[in-house]
Amino acid sequence: MKNQRLHEYQDYIGHHTIIFGDVNAKKTYHTEKFIQYLIEAHFNPNDITILDFAPRSKEINGLNVGGKLRNQCKSHESCNFVNLKGDIIPLRLTARNKKELHEIVEQNYIITSEALEAFNKNPTHILIINDISIYLHYGDKKKILQAIKKTTTFFGNSYYGKSIKNPSFYSLFNIKERKNVKYIIKHLERRIKL
Repeated sequence: MKNQRLHEYQDYIGHHTIIFGDVNAKKTYHTEKFIQYLIEAHFNPNDITILDFAPRSKEINGLNVGGKLRNQCKSHESCNFVNLKGDIIPLRLTARNKKELHEIVEQNYIITSEALEAFNKNPTHILIINDISIYLHYGDKKKILQAIKKTTTFFGNSYYGKSIKNPSFYSLFNIKERKNVKYIIKHLERRIKL
């Protein structure tokens, strides 16, 4: 897997880019900076869609896990910030057994798939997704790639790490998530591991 480094944000215009890594790798930070670049460079906010799939930030054992975009674009009413119909639940920090794990994954999937469908009905030239892995817990990796391919510029991030330790009932879930994220990474033109 060929990885690239983050350079100037204008270098990502016209490309499909994913940044990935463990918790606290600054994935959301760089996504926010890319949005800020778009606004400051006077890209038309109507050409930008933002899907923020991340749960709210929570501190566990000194690590900040999750994190919504502070969203540079939110102050611009014409920007296509797709509001989620519910809160994303941080499943690794919440599920206490296999049943709860599946319930949370399903609930998060319903919320994220509705947002992805809203984008598909009204695609824009630029798509930004914060925390693709939340959708990929249950969602179709090919469906998200189809959405990305509708754009001229895609900038997204995903959890791809091992620092969050989970009980054994997570093992198959962790394998599936990693496999799905790896598939997306492999199929995008620019890949940056943080």
